Amino acid sequence: MKKEEEFDVIVVGAGPGGYVCAIRCAQLGLKTGLIEKNSRLGGTCLNVGCIPSKALLHSTEIFHELSESADNHGILLKGISHDLSKLMRKKDSVIDQLGKGVQALVKKKGVSVIHGTAKIKSANQIEVSSNDSTKLFNAKEIILATGSKPVELPFLPFDGERIIHSDQAISLKKVPKKMVVVGGGAIGLELGCVWSRLGAEVTVVEFLPEICPQLDTDVSKVARRILEKHGLNFSLSTKVTGCKTANNGVVLTVEKKKESTKIEADIVLVAVGRIPCSDGLGLSDAGVRVDEKGRVLVDSSFKTNINGIRAIGDLIHGPMLAHKAEEDGVACAEIISGQSGHVNYELVPGVIYVDPEIANVGLTEAQAKERNIMVRTGSFPMAANGRALATGSTDGIIKVVADAKTDRLIGVQIVARSGSELIASAVAHMEYGGSAEDLARTIHAHPTLSESLKEAALSVDGRGLHSL
Repeated sequence: MKKEEEFDVIVVGAGPGGYVCAIRCAQLGLKTGLIEKNSRLGGTCLNVGCIPSKALLHSTEIFHELSESADNHGILLKGISHDLSKLMRKKDSVIDQLGKGVQALVKKKGVSVIHGTAKIKSANQIEVSSNDSTKLFNAKEIILATGSKPVELPFLPFDGERIIHSDQAISLKKVPKKMVVVGGGAIGLELGCVWSRLGAEVTVVEFLPEICPQLDTDVSKVARRILEKHGLNFSLSTKVTGCKTANNGVVLTVEKKKESTKIEADIVLVAVGRIPCSDGLGLSDAGVRVDEKGRVLVDSSFKTNINGIRAIGDLIHGPMLAHKAEEDGVACAEIISGQSGHVNYELVPGVIYVDPEIANVGLTEAQAKERNIMVRTGSFPMAANGRALATGSTDGIIKVVADAKTDRLIGVQIVARSGSELIASAVAHMEYGGSAEDLARTIHAHPTLSESLKEAALSVDGRGLHSL
């Protein structure tokens, strides 16, 4: 085994948290190495997660819009259909282009990429295995950024054909006649929408009484009813208790209100969450502490209990989101360099990229009340927005939650087309301690969907201008 050059920092994992962290370290003058076991950088997000799913969502949104609404716009189409293989090639081309872009970016920023599988040997040393060779690398700081993987249920083990996870759901060779999605969160809803738009009969089985528990119930109901209108079926307060597979499909046993029934499907997509990829890193041998969920335990400086080893992103506490991982990476790099890196975990926005998009930040009305915070709320229906009417995007609602005593914004929830873009304005106001009044007095261009956010803020104290 040959000892290689030494680094100031080695980052393990080249997903959005890892490669961004490595770039920031290099910007700050640190000699930085980036270890990645896959041939293409970008991690889950770029290769099998955020990017491919959004490419599929966009392509299927176009198909669905033309299929369902073209006539309303005076566009006459006959015999519209889709070519799944070409649709998949489009998705793959996006992944390839972005992958090359990340590779070039990292190289340009001065980061040394090391391909192989990493294992911690000590607080400042990593072993990297690639093909038949093994090399050792030393670093003053090791930053773990190996991300997460889909949760596998013991009674629904993945077989890659009938029972699949999200990585596999973006690459099906044909559209299933019937698909059951276990889990009504972001991943399940997004991929359920993709295959429903292409012709699958999709049923979402959710253990909780409503989808999107990150939203207030009134907003969640609006979102679900819109998705039902678009073709998704929901079985709420339902628990999957078992399954049988056969050559012609899967039969799930589910329980609802203590009654057991069967649901048949060609394919079952299990989307009940993700767990950290903390196994195989040698954490136990190195003495790095993890919790019962496999998360690496760190302090506010991303330090583990072993001096010289830190962790970021999906490996640690907080929402498993690419943008959160990026912020972790930047903050960690800055802290190592003696700066005051910081992440405000209270204001990490969440988005579900269905149509209309579902976005939220901060506290819900219910969460605020649980913390004994008295609140005032304002809401605005997208159906009352001029741009929404003009573009056929009237489904949805925006809700603003403000502290009743100070008027400070403490939460915003959006169900609207382009909700992923609208939420940024809310995050900015909240980051600087803005109030509902601040948001209400911010000038928004007309006609835009963003005016609905202003109107919801106006409604907090009953000053809504364009709603009854």
